[in-house]
Amino acid sequence: MIRFRSIGLAAGSSSLVFAVVLAIGAGAQMSGFVARPLLQSTVEGDANKEVAMLSITIAPGGSSGRHTHPGDCYGTVFEGKVELRVDGREPRLVSAGDAWHNPRGAVHELRNVGDSPVRVVNTLVVDKGKPRMQPVPQP
Repeated sequence: MIRFRSIGLAAGSSSLVFAVVLAIGAGAQMSGFVARPLLQSTVEGDANKEVAMLSITIAPGGSSGRHTHPGDCYGTVFEGKVELRVDGREPRLVSAGDAWHNPRGAVHELRNVGDSPVRVVNTLVVDKGKPRMQPVPQP
């Protein structure tokens, strides 16, 4: 189950939409994954884009499920280690202090391969008004 808590004025209604899409759309694939919005903002000079920063916790053995974004995804592991799986690439182990970038439309998944919770911050630069995450079925 996705837990959602809005903090400050920066977390708006589209953050709630993101949490609902995560909870409903990825259902069976996603497990032990909690996303909490930290910030939502427009992109200066581009009214068609927005930025969303999310604090993510993934339980041991948990996964984000396979998904894409309507824009770029930048991630940093703050605690623990995850396996980043991107279609067409070899899985990559990402540990605390490491970061990655997934371009628009890249099908990817984060899996906690350790024995303690993982803490990640994701920054999405996406098309404004579109769902921030689109689940993709397992092949």
